[in-house]
Amino acid sequence: MAVARRARGDASGRETKSGPAAGGSATAILDASKALFLKHGYDGVNLEKIAAKAGVSRQTLYNQFGSKEAIFRAMLERHWAVLTGEALFNFAEGAAPTVDPELFLRSLAETIIRFIAVRQQVAFTKLVIAEARRLPWIAEEFYRIGKEPLLRGISGCLRRMTEAGSLNCTAPELAAHQFLGLIQELVFWPQVMAIGPGLEALPPADIVVEEAIRMFLSRYRA
Repeated sequence: MAVARRARGDASGRETKSGPAAGGSATAILDASKALFLKHGYDGVNLEKIAAKAGVSRQTLYNQFGSKEAIFRAMLERHWAVLTGEALFNFAEGAAPTVDPELFLRSLAETIIRFIAVRQQVAFTKLVIAEARRLPWIAEEFYRIGKEPLLRGISGCLRRMTEAGSLNCTAPELAAHQFLGLIQELVFWPQVMAIGPGLEALPPADIVVEEAIRMFLSRYRA
């Protein structure tokens, strides 16, 4: 897993301690760091605070990761792995061409909505936006580790379904962006922008999903 790989070296690639005990403390450290970063921002967190909340010594934390930046990067990997590992992929690689496009899109949309709710994606995105101007690498890593492979995986599935004849999608990268936009514009970005009472006027998530699928397939079904 991505977290385990990160725990064996810091951001510069230096080898650090690992093993069964290290793996357990790495999970505690990443859980603690996520809670702290979401609450206090990047500058409001230091190694001492993370170690205290994780219930480990500062030396253990340093042995596992080496720096606060390395912890943040590993936390990003762990955060996104739930989505990129699950969503892509029940339908990835060889299975995609044989899957009904409607089934694929519905499963993908439901997985994304579940991810937004369970993984604190709204709060996470607000953190990245707040820090990105001063620390551009945070936004770059957020995209590189999460959104980029997600889009690449979706477009790959759309391409293979087109090759199999169930879709007619000559620009799968564009189509992947379009489908995510149909979902996120209504179930995600209004929460990030904190539109308040306007949230109550938005349609339920299940209706958003069904209409997104209908619109997408009306354009791309073979």
